[in-house]
Amino acid sequence: MQRRWLEAQADLVEQVLWQHRAPGRVTGGRVTPTTVLFQVVPAPGVRWSRLKGLAEDLALALGVPGVRIQREGPVVQVEVPRPDPQVVRFEPLMAQVRRAFPRYPAYTALLGLAADGAPLLLRLTSPQVTHVLIAGTTGSGKTSLARTMLLSLVLTHRPGQLALVIVDPKGRAFLPFRDLPHVRAFAAGEAAEGLACLAEVVAVMERRSREGVQTPRLLVVIDELADLLQQGGRELGEALTRLAQRGRETGIHLLACTQKPTAALLGGALTANFPARLVGRVVTAEDARVAAGIGGTGAERLAGRGDFLAVVGGAVTRFQAAYIAPEEIRARLQASERQREKTDPSGSPSDAFKRRGE
Repeated sequence: MQRRWLEAQADLVEQVLWQHRAPGRVTGGRVTPTTVLFQVVPAPGVRWSRLKGLAEDLALALGVPGVRIQREGPVVQVEVPRPDPQVVRFEPLMAQVRRAFPRYPAYTALLGLAADGAPLLLRLTSPQVTHVLIAGTTGSGKTSLARTMLLSLVLTHRPGQLALVIVDPKGRAFLPFRDLPHVRAFAAGEAAEGLACLAEVVAVMERRSREGVQTPRLLVVIDELADLLQQGGRELGEALTRLAQRGRETGIHLLACTQKPTAALLGGALTANFPARLVGRVVTAEDARVAAGIGGTGAERLAGRGDFLAVVGGAVTRFQAAYIAPEEIRARLQASERQREKTDPSGSPSDAFKRRGE
């Protein structure tokens, strides 16, 4: 980006703060793929609440759809959308991670690029993670993020290490993964099929609990969680809640996506058992609070198109989700399977589920 443009934007930020009697000085910043973060040191005596209330005035002056204002210690960060947002590509970022970790961390999903320029990873087996909720409106990039996470896990784990159960009501979001040897069940269409699939997972969980078994790890991927709960009713909600509450001890994890992150739809018992939240753009501040599990994240002002917040263990990390097109996923998976067959022909799936059609 041009230095002259950045300096002009910084001057406008200082001008708006001065006009609203909350003076501050821009001391630096950072350019990310989708935003520019200006670091502002407020003048002595300026209240944080006053600065936080100037988001709309700053957005108007800067000519952008929205601005997020966050605090890190004594420094205030004003996050402004870039006029030329950049796409973070999956393949180069994954290659960078593989170079940094010759032995890829087990059960760890790639998310994207954090605001500090480092790749962001999420380990499912961490006590602070276990289950993951991805929330965001249409266009926020939640399905693309879920596919990125799934692809990174499949490419780095054999079918005997990681099993997948996919509930895809529309039958499109995760279609490229359907025929993988990792996938033990793929439920598409009616809620009844999803309920039957989840009931089978609950049975596996009960069996594992009796036998003290945790492997292979079983990841249950669910798209359109709120819609599925509306259609499936109490029985489906109870199955999900049981998995969320007891899945960890038996090596079962949930990865659920929803564009309707409301407490009325998801229920307190269910959302309380998703320690890790990946939140894209949502409609209201209340939706942001429910989706993130904490207030004040400003998720309603995110730019969309892969602009996310990772909320884990009370810490909030801004990141741009890595993107790969569905047709590229198919080609990448086919190449990976051919390579896997050459190097590990004996790798057989677990008997936790029989693949559809067998």
